[in-house]
Amino acid sequence: MPRYARAEREALADLMLELGPDAPTVAQGWTTRDLAAHLIVRERRPDAAGGIVLPPLREYAERVRRRTAAGPWTELVRRVRRPPVWSPVSNPLTDELVNTMEFFLHHEDVRRARPGWLPRDLPAGESAVLWKRAALLARMGLRRFPADLLVQAPGFGETRLGRGGDRVRLVGAPGELVLFLSGRQRVARVQVDGPPAAAERLRAADLGL
Repeated sequence: MPRYARAEREALADLMLELGPDAPTVAQGWTTRDLAAHLIVRERRPDAAGGIVLPPLREYAERVRRRTAAGPWTELVRRVRRPPVWSPVSNPLTDELVNTMEFFLHHEDVRRARPGWLPRDLPAGESAVLWKRAALLARMGLRRFPADLLVQAPGFGETRLGRGGDRVRLVGAPGELVLFLSGRQRVARVQVDGPPAAAERLRAADLGL
């Protein structure tokens, strides 16, 4: 069985060690140290992980993340690379389902913050998984978008949504669509077709969880 989440995790950990703790990332202006701490809290601190998505817990989660980030760099990367088997989000039963998109995104957060990056050629199976996640992100974030929006991943699928009006088409490889639809529009290599105002509204939309 392919283990895309594990492969993305290992590649991210290797890149973090190569670049060090102070390298920039695409994610929220964080350094690689900040990103490593985020991943550790998500997997190892269920008392704080809810703050990643729940505003009432956000301040507490951020305090925990900052304390975690103060640890030795090589130990932080080791903890990213080897999650605990008891973690609800990274145990053997949930890892592929929960973490393939998560670690793809954060791997790209580090890759695409460096000059000269290029999109990767992903395995077809990983792209198929990412298309399912992209379609879900589109439904969650753009269901009420003020246009007739068609999201297409050639060779993988398409989904139509929005409230109607101008016709807008968002086209890209599944990985690029996941980046775009998770709020990383500026580093996603996609094609947006449609009236300029509607296309710009899509590029500037507040997307992601």
